[in-house]
Amino acid sequence: MGRTIVEFTGGMSFVGKGASGHEVHMDAGENVGGADSAPRPVEILLSSLGGCTGMDVVSILRKMKTEPVSLQIELQDERAPEYPKVFTKIHLIYRAEGDVPEENLIKAIEMSLAEYCPIANTLGGISEISYEASVVAS
Repeated sequence: MGRTIVEFTGGMSFVGKGASGHEVHMDAGENVGGADSAPRPVEILLSSLGGCTGMDVVSILRKMKTEPVSLQIELQDERAPEYPKVFTKIHLIYRAEGDVPEENLIKAIEMSLAEYCPIANTLGGISEISYEASVVAS
């Protein structure tokens, strides 16, 4: 079982620390009592989704011997208007650069979203997750 501790540090600021020992700082905007000193928890969740699937995609492409020179993932989200304002749709836009056949990129993305990324698979139970992919030769 994993373990993460999130600690209140004043104002509306929190610091989370997981098993790796690295800290994640979170804060709210000034309009709700925060100092706007760190990302919001929802921003971190979306960044975590991008990082999780991105690591999968790079790893899979390495195994295919078609590692990208760069990979960018843009996440566009829609949320329900009422609280708890869950994500209803998340669209990921993968932009790879390098000698990566587009079919390899698509296969890696689909494997990540369907099999490997626990964040995508958790959010996918609540949100509609879609993607698009493009490759630019370097």
